[in-house]
Amino acid sequence: MDRRPQPSPDEYRLLVEQSPILIWRAGQDGLCDYFNARWLAFTGRTMDQERGNGWAEGVHPDDLERCVAYYLDHFGRREVFEMEYRLRRHDGAWRWIFDRGAPVFDPATGAFLGYIGSCVDVTERVEAQEALLRAKEQQIRTLQGLLPICMMCKRIKDEDGTWEVLETYISDHSAADFSHGLCPECYPKYLDLALREIGG
Repeated sequence: MDRRPQPSPDEYRLLVEQSPILIWRAGQDGLCDYFNARWLAFTGRTMDQERGNGWAEGVHPDDLERCVAYYLDHFGRREVFEMEYRLRRHDGAWRWIFDRGAPVFDPATGAFLGYIGSCVDVTERVEAQEALLRAKEQQIRTLQGLLPICMMCKRIKDEDGTWEVLETYISDHSAADFSHGLCPECYPKYLDLALREIGG
């Protein structure tokens, strides 16, 4: 049996307010009635501005409809949800937020009381994933398709119909660089040709 003293209500309140996580609460009607100090500092808005559906004013217009529909769907089924959306920070910057909401029930009666949610800023992760995806897409575009190459001069025909030197084309379409040299088979031929040129 755990005999450690449990935090008092004041201590719980302090933990919530000082948490580095953005915390919100919604009542049985689905409307938000509380945001912790970290949330308010992040958005730069007051509790009165955020209450009800006021918080939605800070959600990116492209994400709002999806987020509200997802929230209401899970709220109606009393299920835990997780979603990501862009929330406007106090300085006007859009930041990606990972939001996890969970239903709360009265421990004595089992009655549904509402939801509590916690949010963290995941902008760096989202941007890193997007950059990786763009890089992969670029790599796929670079490597896909047949390359028309001249069988005589070995130049490559690019997307604009221009015939480019092989090295130029590859340098423009990849991270490869070139260090020119001679293979063992070509070296004797090149040496013989060079000697003949010198000998006149």
